[in-house]
Amino acid sequence: MKDSFRKSMAWLHTWCGLFCGWVLCAIFLTGTLSVFREPITRWMQAKPLLPLVVSSNAMEQASAYLTTTAPRASSWQVDLPRRPGDAMQLAWKTDDGSRHNVIMDPGTGNVLDQPWGRTTQGGRHFMAFHYMLHGGLPGYWLVGLLSMGMLVALVSGVVVHKRIFKDFFTFRPGKGQRSWLDAHNATAVLSLPFLFMIVYTGLSVFYVSYMPWPMEAAYGGKDAYEQYQAELALKPPPLEPAMPSGQTAALPDLAALQVRATSLMQRPALSMTVDLPGDTHQRVRFDARSTEGDDSRDLLNHARSVTFDGATGTVLQLGAQHDAPYAGKFSHEAMEQLHLAHFGGWTVKWLYFVGGLMGTAMMATGTILFCVKRRKKSELEFGAATATVYRVIEACNVAALAGTALAGIVYFYANRLLPDTWDSRALWEVRAFLLTWLASLLHALVRTFLSSPRLAWLDQLWTTALLCLALPLLNWATTGQHLGLYLINGDGQSAAVEFTAMVFGIVFICMARHVGKTVQAAPVRKASRPVPAR
Repeated sequence: MKDSFRKSMAWLHTWCGLFCGWVLCAIFLTGTLSVFREPITRWMQAKPLLPLVVSSNAMEQASAYLTTTAPRASSWQVDLPRRPGDAMQLAWKTDDGSRHNVIMDPGTGNVLDQPWGRTTQGGRHFMAFHYMLHGGLPGYWLVGLLSMGMLVALVSGVVVHKRIFKDFFTFRPGKGQRSWLDAHNATAVLSLPFLFMIVYTGLSVFYVSYMPWPMEAAYGGKDAYEQYQAELALKPPPLEPAMPSGQTAALPDLAALQVRATSLMQRPALSMTVDLPGDTHQRVRFDARSTEGDDSRDLLNHARSVTFDGATGTVLQLGAQHDAPYAGKFSHEAMEQLHLAHFGGWTVKWLYFVGGLMGTAMMATGTILFCVKRRKKSELEFGAATATVYRVIEACNVAALAGTALAGIVYFYANRLLPDTWDSRALWEVRAFLLTWLASLLHALVRTFLSSPRLAWLDQLWTTALLCLALPLLNWATTGQHLGLYLINGDGQSAAVEFTAMVFGIVFICMARHVGKTVQAAPVRKASRPVPAR
């Protein structure tokens, strides 16, 4: 009975892991990269580097410019630099609803040319592909279905491996099938808690997309999701809109209000909005954005805001102070924060990055193990077509791992090679990724059927490695920026992107050399049992 149950779990683990593993490799690799979506976006925007010094009177410079340029605007907005080398963004809205904006050097107060940096999806592309495959609602459902399949594969894998923890401490290199199994077991056991957490929280974050009917029944079919999110946001009741009085008033000391707002919110006030500037009913609002894990150690990390009466300086509203006791209403946000790594600082982000790579390696070694095992002895699962199906599986393995990595680095190259002034450049960056991924599958199929899967692996691994290593040279040739300049200007995020790309290049070189040393696989041997009659 036990052996029969374990065999059925082994069958389920093998086939569920194989068919889900191909796309899951791409989902996990892009999700791993999306942990650092902000540094990737920063690198891909390639904004001109500004002096590191931010003027202490930057807010005064911004208010002076807006007072001169847009004295009759209905509202002003100022976004201060979040990091050294960033520009300051100013915007205003006129009575007719039109919006205007400029970019300002926070050190000198000079207005800068626009556009400021390249138009790009940046790291957002990897995040969007990770949870919807750029496929809209069908993409949501497919990723959800594959995530459920991964949970099935994880649970059945734990059942199948009787010596799972003993196998974790066992690795025998150079033993072919045994080595692949040891690598699969080791990466699976080490990352098992992380994998369960990341898959479960991913399903929890999008449960309203998978099962929208209870929410629609509770809130009504129209704007049900927006109403639900408004309740989860824990925002204070909105203030009544400020109405113009028709009487002029002096602007408050915005720099002094910024200092007060920072003290009240216990975070830097990085964004300011002034409604009805120069009117006696003017209001000044400061926002402290969610830190997205950069320096927050809290799991529940709400954005905060404070609104002042512009005429008197009285605090009208202090929002999103996270002082309430833990309650069930925080569970959705906790799941979201756990999945997106918006807590714990850069330490947690790097842990998620390593965990994601190990999860990708676990799935990759599992799919490769399937083929290595059947090269030695076919089980004739597909009758006379078994050899052909095995070749297709080999090609899918190449495209799932090497092809996804190749598409990822081509995405970076598209960012640097597409014209800066092209309106559709962000769209074609994504298309370059998707078309390269498709081309990798076609290449793997042709190589596998005409020669061998080993050559398909070598072609794509070597190409990916060379592109990763040459990325800093491309960046220097197209933008004049490079790793040394990033370090001099204190832009550690952009420097880390190039350094990580080079590390990936070295890893892919090692993988290609290993595949190159592998003895050419012998033709698939048939099993001793005959093909069942049809």
